Amino acid sequence: MKTEHYQLLAKIGYFGLLVLIPVWHLWLSPSPLGLNPWLVTGIWFIPLLFPLKGILRSDPYTYAWSGFLALFYLMHSIVTLFSSETETILAVIELTLTLLFLTGNIYFAKYRGRELGLSIRKKK
Repeated sequence: MKTEHYQLLAKIGYFGLLVLIPVWHLWLSPSPLGLNPWLVTGIWFIPLLFPLKGILRSDPYTYAWSGFLALFYLMHSIVTLFSSETETILAVIELTLTLLFLTGNIYFAKYRGRELGLSIRKKK
């Protein structure tokens, strides 16, 4: 039961980011620096596609390593939150989705790994 709950949290955060990033960078708030919005979207969107197959297959290893990817979006949301007054709401949404994704990843990988009998051996 815990496993499914955390997997759902991770998927809500992940798929929420998959929707938010292109909407944010293409329509809601394109780059004020005059950069091509498709380039900016690609830079932020393409890394999210790497774990897609493993997340759809419920692979605990993918959930574990994609937590590192979530840290990239966590950093982006915090920096944006403190540096851009016009994008505060978008940064809070990204922060929330990223925290759901990261928390779900950590605990899904932990509990699913235990269910499958996977563990990191302690040195004696």
